[in-house]
Amino acid sequence: MLADTAPYASIALPPTRSRTSTIIVPPNPQTPSFLIGPSKKSYKHQYSNIYFIRLRLLKEFVEGHARRRWGGIANNPVLVPRVLEVEKGKLCYVIGTVYMDMPLKPNVMEDIARDQSIPPPPPPAKFCSPEDSIMLEDESGRIKLVGDRVKDAKLVTGIIIGALGIETPNGDFEVIDLCYPEMAPQATDTELFEEDKMEVDGQDGSLDEWIAVISGLDVGSASPSDAQIQMLVEYLTGEGGDVEDQVSAANISRLIIAGDSLASIAPVIGEPVLNFDDKKARRYGYDATTFSPHPVLSLSSTLSDIASAMPVHILPGESDPSGTIMPQQPFPRAMFGDAARYSTFNCETNPTYLTIASDVDIEASSSKPAQSPIQRTLLINSGQPLNDMFKYLPSPPNTRLSILESTLRWRHMAPTAPDTLWCHPYFAEDPFLITETPDIYIVGGQKRFATKSVTDHQESSKQKGKVTTRCRIIMVPSFAETGILVLVNLRTLAVKTINFSVLGMTTGGKVEVKEEPSIAASPLPAEPLPSAPKSSMDYGFI
Repeated sequence: MLADTAPYASIALPPTRSRTSTIIVPPNPQTPSFLIGPSKKSYKHQYSNIYFIRLRLLKEFVEGHARRRWGGIANNPVLVPRVLEVEKGKLCYVIGTVYMDMPLKPNVMEDIARDQSIPPPPPPAKFCSPEDSIMLEDESGRIKLVGDRVKDAKLVTGIIIGALGIETPNGDFEVIDLCYPEMAPQATDTELFEEDKMEVDGQDGSLDEWIAVISGLDVGSASPSDAQIQMLVEYLTGEGGDVEDQVSAANISRLIIAGDSLASIAPVIGEPVLNFDDKKARRYGYDATTFSPHPVLSLSSTLSDIASAMPVHILPGESDPSGTIMPQQPFPRAMFGDAARYSTFNCETNPTYLTIASDVDIEASSSKPAQSPIQRTLLINSGQPLNDMFKYLPSPPNTRLSILESTLRWRHMAPTAPDTLWCHPYFAEDPFLITETPDIYIVGGQKRFATKSVTDHQESSKQKGKVTTRCRIIMVPSFAETGILVLVNLRTLAVKTINFSVLGMTTGGKVEVKEEPSIAASPLPAEPLPSAPKSSMDYGFI
């Protein structure tokens, strides 16, 4: 027996690794909260308040940028305080809210007036068409923007812009140039944002803190990805793969699930009306013939396994059993069974801000080499704002990644709310404003993975002693369709992906790349469009 075990005595065992630890820092008072408390839970206010507040808060930033941009040009253009006070033939600039007048855009009034006995036509994949008009409005009124400059610009309803131009004889405003609020300031040490540290997959990061991001588990769908999810759980908990995989998984400090964890439930057409005896036969308040609890139970089991190894943050998404309007409120913890017993399991709003910092106390007591403490601000949503904005713009040339980058320069993550993206009727605030540029901006519910490091190139940000504003934007694809898990290095902001798939698997393991078709003019439908499309992802564009 001793002779059999002797050859193994000289084999060195792999070093014991403890999981990298990070902590959640309480938000500062300036960080917007998306929780709707009892004092805000009112639906009696008009949505116009959101537009007025948005214009009032962003106008000063657009005005300051406009002065720096157009202050030295000929004819010395001046700011006209109201759009209806523009003088014909005089070079000037105005600031207001963009409104896209689109015939293909859903109209709730037409939806109400439609004959309800006739099924509505399917919503179009895009709202844009050659008949679109671009308006600029403020509290005084509205003026139409024309010209090649505005036709080529990336504009959606709800953004605040400054427009330089001249009013034409027919009352339109011919635009020469545009300016935006540009990126908000950022309170982060610039030493951690060196360009050579921002490359994707460019750093080893063997001792750095990483976070894992996933979206679209789609548990309960017609073609479930149970095998991929099991592989994901084994990787994150360190129970699968070789030693290298386990060492890599030990650096992941927490998991973020950016929406669409459960598949949407198809409505039952022509469901019969139940009598009293049928209702008495129901168990747990639901009809077992039309509803199955197995997807929720399966998701709860998966989250329980992961939460036993690391902190988990789950956001609701478009297909999840949550409210439709933005911001979506956190899931009730009770629906997740055993996972809710762990203090590491967290239900977040959609969108949400998270401030993650290295755990100094754990690092001081560990055997790892000491590193400087790090703190990062994350802005995360499940993809509905980006999916809605993508319908406003033709593609190509516009891409989802370029639109996501533009939201930073617009200082607004969901400008199309409340026009075509349903949101809560806030009275005295607009929480979707980006008042401080996050270090990491994550959007789930996308067709493919993409990432970019965005830098503010304003002259004001290049002044000596000023911190250069930079942000890592990340688009997270559906895990059920691609099998992709995204990993982010909190120190260098490097990004890498892990693909979970096996031979013969019907989903995942292959990212389907489609050419983005050009958008031709679409004819007007015979019937008015419905005000609520079935799904913002329910079309073939990438």
